[in-house]
Amino acid sequence: MFKKIFWLASLLVSLAALTSSASNARAFDEFNLWPELAPNEKPDAKKPTYELWTPENKTTDALLIVAPGGGYNGLAYAHEGDKIGKYFTSKGVTTVVLKYRVPRREGVPKHMAAWQDAQRMVRVARANAKQWGINPDKIGFMGFSAGGHLTLMVATTSKTNAYEPIDEIDKLPCNVNFAIPVYPAYVLEDGADGANTTKGNDSTMVNDFAFDENTPPMCLIHGDNDVYSPMGSVAVYAKLRKMQIPAELHIYANIAHGFGGNPTDNHVGDWLNRVYYWMQSLGF
Repeated sequence: MFKKIFWLASLLVSLAALTSSASNARAFDEFNLWPELAPNEKPDAKKPTYELWTPENKTTDALLIVAPGGGYNGLAYAHEGDKIGKYFTSKGVTTVVLKYRVPRREGVPKHMAAWQDAQRMVRVARANAKQWGINPDKIGFMGFSAGGHLTLMVATTSKTNAYEPIDEIDKLPCNVNFAIPVYPAYVLEDGADGANTTKGNDSTMVNDFAFDENTPPMCLIHGDNDVYSPMGSVAVYAKLRKMQIPAELHIYANIAHGFGGNPTDNHVGDWLNRVYYWMQSLGF
């Protein structure tokens, strides 16, 4: 009898271990973004990649591309990539985490390599829409800090090619259908390459963004104590409102920069749910 009990207990422990292992298994597949070298790169340069996160229980045919921040010098992957992928796939949303090229390349605008990678990523997603089970007209882009600036670049400049076409994929459009800039940096002239020097209260937007007829609805998230002023998000919201493009703006009091997907014990901790409900309200 004792042996049977011991055997059963061992079996249960083994099953629990397998379950734990499965739950911690790799939740995504990782791919090279470009078939060979990225534009203007040397053979020994690190290649940009993307992670495709596929939910177990898909609830929508939309796709969300996520760009972590890092000042265009690194990638804050853990709390602005991995945790975001986990959240949205738990909601049934197919998600891509883009590991664009960093650090900044010399002799070109700070965002150029990342912008090229982002446009390519949107086109790759459209090219794989059927295989991934997504709607090519329901592609969204979310980014944090420098990735928030990149989100605005993608959302407002789809008529400008950031690189010369290299294959059939590059014949596809690179516009996105919704955008979520989260505490975007470098939006205002007084903080065009760093923290805002005058809190952004009397500054105009940088000229990086085009805001044309392809500019999609946006949901903007920012903290009121951010060194990258929330007035950048306010300026974007005001511009969208004037253009009659649907937009939502959440500015959280007494919240600083960089909260991302980290758990918090204050009111900003619910921001991901606010974004998810906004996506639902627009049919994404």
